[in-house]
Amino acid sequence: MRHLSRMASLCLLAALVSPVPLASAEEPETPQDPAPTTLALNATKTYAGRETTLTVTALSGAPEPLSQVSVRIERRVDGSWRPAGEAVTGEDGTVEVERTMSRSADDNRFRASYDGDETHAPSTSGAVVAALARREGVVRLRGPADVVDGRRITLRVTSRTRSGEPVTGDARVLRRLDGRRTGTSWREVRTVSTGGKGKARIRVRPRVDTRWRVVGLAQDWVTRGRSDVLRVDNLPPVAPVRLPPAAPKPRVHLPTQRRGTGRGAHPVVTRIPDGVWGSMTGRSWHAGCPVGRAGLRLLRINYWGYDGYRHRGELVAAVGAMPAMRNALVGLFKAELPIRSMYRVDRFGWSARLQGADDYRSMAAGNTSAFNCRQVVNRPGVRSPHSYGRSLDLNTWENPYRSPTGLVPNTWWQSHSHPRVAWRSREHRVVQILTRAGFRWTYGNGDTQHFDVGGGHGRAIAAPPARRCGGAACD
Repeated sequence: MRHLSRMASLCLLAALVSPVPLASAEEPETPQDPAPTTLALNATKTYAGRETTLTVTALSGAPEPLSQVSVRIERRVDGSWRPAGEAVTGEDGTVEVERTMSRSADDNRFRASYDGDETHAPSTSGAVVAALARREGVVRLRGPADVVDGRRITLRVTSRTRSGEPVTGDARVLRRLDGRRTGTSWREVRTVSTGGKGKARIRVRPRVDTRWRVVGLAQDWVTRGRSDVLRVDNLPPVAPVRLPPAAPKPRVHLPTQRRGTGRGAHPVVTRIPDGVWGSMTGRSWHAGCPVGRAGLRLLRINYWGYDGYRHRGELVAAVGAMPAMRNALVGLFKAELPIRSMYRVDRFGWSARLQGADDYRSMAAGNTSAFNCRQVVNRPGVRSPHSYGRSLDLNTWENPYRSPTGLVPNTWWQSHSHPRVAWRSREHRVVQILTRAGFRWTYGNGDTQHFDVGGGHGRAIAAPPARRCGGAACD
């Protein structure tokens, strides 16, 4: 019995000290990769200055809506991405935000970003352009309907949308010249920029009748606008000459001389340039003339034409007579007394009858001229006072010369006068102005067009035969 108790004790002790087999440990779990996510971004089309609706849709890889997550909105401005706010998706994984549209399409690019969390990967949408709906551009041009020649006027441009928003940007100014000689096509003359109020001013000085139009350049947010045509009539500064309906017109037609330059009469006296001397030689000057190149001067001066506009004319006269020529023509300009034309007489070519430039054609055109080394009209062998450069023939068509063989260049005007362009008395304003300048109305009504500067040859004298020098100077 004692033996059994001992054995039981030993068994109990062995059981107590024997190792108890442990339960086997679980294998560690492998971390799961965050679920992929996608962001989609859409934008509504609208006008600049209005709100575009950006709709962000967040989806997990299932795909399932990704709700209650924060997404970041960015906007591309001036070439770089800038924060444009944050929003939290709803239960359906979407969220809408509104942003104001820029006038520049490049500044209406958006994207959305999600930073991710323990179970969802980060994601960024592609860049989306919020399309601009373009406003209709409206350009208006305002200005006077006419302008006195030589003066400046202001044209006013207004560029707006049809809804009244000012348009800032460049606009092209187009001009069309009226008349057959100047063409009828539109030409761009300048570009103007309208300011923040959509307005601009243009200062112009049209010298002929013109038409104007302004075209606003198209922009991302507004269509091109084009103004109506503004017509501006060019008016003469002085009253045009009104001649009697029965008065004959000159037989020789001359092109209108170019418009005047500078201010007022703007007289300019120079020595005879090479080109002018080449034109004179063999026409108004030739070998044997009593005055050579060194004794002559060229006068360029503005005068009032019969059309009421300033034109630029020129004549040649002797050095000593030039001050009187200049003063007389300036006086006529100030008194607004017109001249039909003032071309150098060389324009009319050589006359074998006159042994000088063709004064017959010059008179038939009503031309005003001075120096011409020639014989007297219809008096062969008699040198004209014009050979000395001290005589002036003025408005020759309306003021005839009573030659030995009849009136030249017409008979009608000898018995008619005109308060501005034809004189038959020393009381006429033209005669008085030239007299005060140092001229003599030498032959009166015998040669109404002719005036001489005092102190020189004012009478016809016997003339030696002319020797032409061709195109070479033989002074």
